[in-house]
Amino acid sequence: MIDEAAPLPPTVFPLAKGRAWAMLAGSLVFVALGIVFLVAHSTVKMTVTGALAVLFFGFCSVLFIQRLLRDRPELVLDDAGVDHVRLGRFGWDEIAVVRIREQRVRNTSQRFIELVLHDPDAYLARAPELVRRTASMNARLGFGPASMAVNTLPVRPEAVLDAMRRHCPGLAVQQP
Repeated sequence: MIDEAAPLPPTVFPLAKGRAWAMLAGSLVFVALGIVFLVAHSTVKMTVTGALAVLFFGFCSVLFIQRLLRDRPELVLDDAGVDHVRLGRFGWDEIAVVRIREQRVRNTSQRFIELVLHDPDAYLARAPELVRRTASMNARLGFGPASMAVNTLPVRPEAVLDAMRRHCPGLAVQQP
């Protein structure tokens, strides 16, 4: 008789709303600064900078508003795989390695959980449009197409990796 373990209940990580509100506020501040640059338009450089700031941070603001209004979990882990609000669904068998990565820019750094996939092209074929559009930029930065920022999660990335290991004990995890 084979004794199979009972499936674990899903591990749900909600959106860290306080952080999301703070990022929305920051984006709106940069939109306002962009508008000031556009109105002042004392130089072409200032006008271009203002327009780019309004477009980019306006887009970021819309994304944060959507995430706050949707009230959907940021990340769900279960015995079948990973479901991320932005990246979509992955089966454990699609994931070769999971690792924590850090992107440093000047004095700040951003941490990510990167899912290194066996077949990134197969994922990109079904990925959400925004992921497909940013895949080449991520590749230039040395990241695969399935990297999730941890700043909108309510826990440290190490806690997410621990939960992933609980749901998929054979998961390969690369330590930083």
